[in-house]
Amino acid sequence: MDKTARLFRLMDKLRHYRHPVTAAVLAEQLQVSVRTVYRDIQTLITLGAGIDGEAGIGYILKSGFFLPPLMFDEAELEALALGLRWVEGQGDDELVTAARNVLAKVAASAPTDLRDRIHDIGLLAFPTRDDKGAAFLRQVREAIRRERRLQISYIREDGTASERMVWPIMLAFFDRSRMLVAWCELRNEFRHFRLDRIGQLVVAKESYPRRRMQLTREWRLEMKHQHQGAS
Repeated sequence: MDKTARLFRLMDKLRHYRHPVTAAVLAEQLQVSVRTVYRDIQTLITLGAGIDGEAGIGYILKSGFFLPPLMFDEAELEALALGLRWVEGQGDDELVTAARNVLAKVAASAPTDLRDRIHDIGLLAFPTRDDKGAAFLRQVREAIRRERRLQISYIREDGTASERMVWPIMLAFFDRSRMLVAWCELRNEFRHFRLDRIGQLVVAKESYPRRRMQLTREWRLEMKHQHQGAS
């Protein structure tokens, strides 16, 4: 690759690290010599890139340094376009608009040849077959984002109806359904609720009493223990 492309790729690698990364690691990823990485780092610093560090210790992008959109290779572009098209098929109008905006921004910043490939990547993403739960997607996402309690009217698989107050922490998208992961106040444990079985949903004004990040860690640990127990 030419020097300009190599510098772009080096910056792209650096922005993936939150801690200093050595020139040896960067050289292996870029398939160049360590000396070339040292030379390219100095070139980027001279050009004004916010890079901290030194040889033998490692390098990191300075906190708050703005990194504009970089070049995408073909595989990265295909992954991005396919993912955004999958989002378009989920029935959430707000996310559909956001996905199209992202794709337009990528197309505007990409070279002409890559811009053309965005519209013809040869990969298809089909919409989720379940449409019943789509009406609640935006409310659920907002509740997760703001850590708000949800009052839901839920119909179990056997047809039994119940009222639940839950703490939403994650929303999982499957081929035929969407699943809400939440702490259930009624059961006093984590439960999974299919969105297409929710009859009514109200986002409460108050937040739930614990942080979502901690609840998510506890849920993941519980799922891990269940998986280990099953195996």
